[in-house]
Amino acid sequence: MTDSKQHEEVVWVAGVGAKAGLGAAVARRFARAGLTAVVTGRTAANLEQVVEDIRAAGGKAHALPTDVSQEAEVVRAAARIAQLGQLRAAVFNAGSMVAVPSLELSGSDFEQTLRINTLGGFLFGREALRILVAAQQGTLIFTGATGSLRGKPPFAAFAAAKAGLRSVSQTFAREFGPKGVHVAHVVIDGGIDGERLRSRAPERVAKAGPDGLLQPDAIAEVYYQLHLQQRSAWALELDLRPFKEPF
Repeated sequence: MTDSKQHEEVVWVAGVGAKAGLGAAVARRFARAGLTAVVTGRTAANLEQVVEDIRAAGGKAHALPTDVSQEAEVVRAAARIAQLGQLRAAVFNAGSMVAVPSLELSGSDFEQTLRINTLGGFLFGREALRILVAAQQGTLIFTGATGSLRGKPPFAAFAAAKAGLRSVSQTFAREFGPKGVHVAHVVIDGGIDGERLRSRAPERVAKAGPDGLLQPDAIAEVYYQLHLQQRSAWALELDLRPFKEPF
């Protein structure tokens, strides 16, 4: 790694899809603060669009296609991260959800949901932590959901997977907080006003009204503020919801 690369601070964001999604918003926010954004997802074309968007705004970004449920791919990605600069923040935003009644839910769908949400989060977090702990600083953030806290049909697989991810986050926080790494879990309690929801459930978007859904840029700002928290008052978990979301 060249001297110039050694001084570049990097944010690694996994689970980046469309430009209008949360992962892209997080990458843009950290890039706006001067970090080099490395975006990871399974669709290279989507990643390149996000990278182009960040670069057009004057930021630095790289696309790193990776399937977070595959251990070897995550290990290779982490090695590439180390070549690009000093990792200072890592955000796990990958997720997969199936909405199927419990008696119709297949074992393979249940397992795949666990692989992406829980195993993927563990693998991503483990490899990021290897770098962050060595530097004795940095932030690791996991995107959670309402299912992290409660199970509800028809989301048995998703709830189990997100609850597992929350436990991974808590374990990492207690293990690596004393070593200088801030680990936080963010519960997203409500729909995100991104491309996925707008394309799949436009009626829900219309019904929600102004600020009735979580705005990706607003969530991204919270993530960045978590990164800035002083270590005498670190947040282990935050929950975010629109002002009129029932809870």
